[in-house]
Amino acid sequence: MPTGTVTLLLADIEGSTRLWETQPDEMAAALATLDRRLAELVHVNNGVCPIEQGEGDSFVVAFTRAGDAVACALALQRAALAPIRLRIGLHTGEVQLRDEGKYMGPTINRAARLRELGHGGQTLLSGTTSDVVRELLPEKAWLTDLGCCVLRDLSRPERPAQLCHPDLHNHFPPLRTRRTKFCHQQPGRRTIFVGRVNELAQVRRLWRSALTAAHAGPD
Repeated sequence: MPTGTVTLLLADIEGSTRLWETQPDEMAAALATLDRRLAELVHVNNGVCPIEQGEGDSFVVAFTRAGDAVACALALQRAALAPIRLRIGLHTGEVQLRDEGKYMGPTINRAARLRELGHGGQTLLSGTTSDVVRELLPEKAWLTDLGCCVLRDLSRPERPAQLCHPDLHNHFPPLRTRRTKFCHQQPGRRTIFVGRVNELAQVRRLWRSALTAAHAGPD
């Protein structure tokens, strides 16, 4: 099991319950194909699947290199898995292990929340993962910045990017979350005045009043 700084890939099947109800035969065949393809891609891209981590329609893969995680995600989305459509979230961070060899803690929680923002066929990278892989993307792939948004139960907003490729469907409905204009700033660009329009206006008024008083002089 990779430890330390790890990139986690979390995926699930969009609408799996409905698919089992309406297309059980097709779903069974597609799931068998997914299991085979996933095993191949995890091996080729040096990933590890934690034992029994994930539910019936979801799975987790851990990678020591973020670039391998992105390559695996892209290959999964390009695979012929209809009627299955995967929602994938990728996040990079320090991981914690439980006794039975499962991941827990903030990194896997953020990856899970990121995954649930998306739609079937969509792969979302956290801002951290995007920064790591921006110059290491697979051939013809690119990232689309989706802006700042709120993740369920997490205090720090996220700035997800969508993994795009000519072979993929690249246009989706809005993310399943509310937007926010506040996001963590890059180091060296922090300022206490970001977003404080009213406070800045008041400072300007006070400054103009002070200048006027200074020019007028004492009575």
